[in-house]
Amino acid sequence: MRAPAFWQAPLPGQPRPWLGRCALLTLWPLSLLMRLLVRLRQGLYLSGMFKRHAAPVLVIVVGNVVAGGGGKTPTVIALVEHLRARGLKPGVISRGYGRRKSARGEDCREVRPDSPVDQVGDEPALIRRRTGVPVFVARQRIEAARALLAAHPEVNILVSDDGLQHLALARDIEVCVFGDRGLGNGLLLPAGPLREPWPRYVDLVLHTGQRPAFTGHAARRALASTGVDANGRGIALDKLQGPLVAVAGTAQPQAFFDMLRDRGLTLARVDALPDHADPSDYAHWHAELQQEFATNPVTVLCTEKDAFKLWTVCPGALAVPLVFELPQAFLDEFDRLLHAAFAAHLSSAYTH
Repeated sequence: MRAPAFWQAPLPGQPRPWLGRCALLTLWPLSLLMRLLVRLRQGLYLSGMFKRHAAPVLVIVVGNVVAGGGGKTPTVIALVEHLRARGLKPGVISRGYGRRKSARGEDCREVRPDSPVDQVGDEPALIRRRTGVPVFVARQRIEAARALLAAHPEVNILVSDDGLQHLALARDIEVCVFGDRGLGNGLLLPAGPLREPWPRYVDLVLHTGQRPAFTGHAARRALASTGVDANGRGIALDKLQGPLVAVAGTAQPQAFFDMLRDRGLTLARVDALPDHADPSDYAHWHAELQQEFATNPVTVLCTEKDAFKLWTVCPGALAVPLVFELPQAFLDEFDRLLHAAFAAHLSSAYTH
């Protein structure tokens, strides 16, 4: 989702625009109501009145408390690769935000290499493509977990893409991810970007932006030097010629455009589409682009997340992968938590 300007705190020494002040005054009571409802819901789960469902394997939740993107998906991909390097067999579960139900009305589905993106979600499709591990989507994460483990009994650990607030799923490790927006203005929805009050306990905090907002581990991220087209052909970015156009349907498209410019590219045009945009949005955008550059073909650059939908109408578009690296201190702490969680599971299985 695209965040409204009043969700951010004003810069030091600068007053907030009057329109933003009016919006905050209007929405602030709803934000207080949201806080009350969130606390009530959390209390019902803590008291046991709302049931939490546990999977038979360890569950790691990667989520955030801020609405919109913060770097959850690249974090999930990096953790999956780390778990495999340790000899584990991970699987990924997700809600699959923005997807449509299948023709048969099914909600729980496996994400396969040829799954239509509009039926499984762009982020699960990207995770499946980048990692090759089993990925299942369902509105209720426990349904996705059970279906995944039934279809792939070799999986011995699950990573949930998002779901920090999905308290119905029990978890062993929580990773909370923050982008450059930090906590914004610190208010809950709809007056601010927070889904729940912060601070709250989590096992690990990871910052994925260029400017960490507060204490926590900071990931390193940059764009790869090569873009990839629909046929898997790689082209070096520094060899590109002619007008370059960039498009991003993400929560923070400007970050992608800035990283392209940091690579030394001159962009003739940049376009931000809605986060989780429908495939038809890409078709309309591409048709307009062709009209504008009818006599001067352009090279289109996009994120990997956009590529699945854009390639259906523009197979020559280059998806520029994100190079994402978790700091060693984060991985060391994660491994300690993982070791303790496995020990607790073994102890619980022995006593039962």
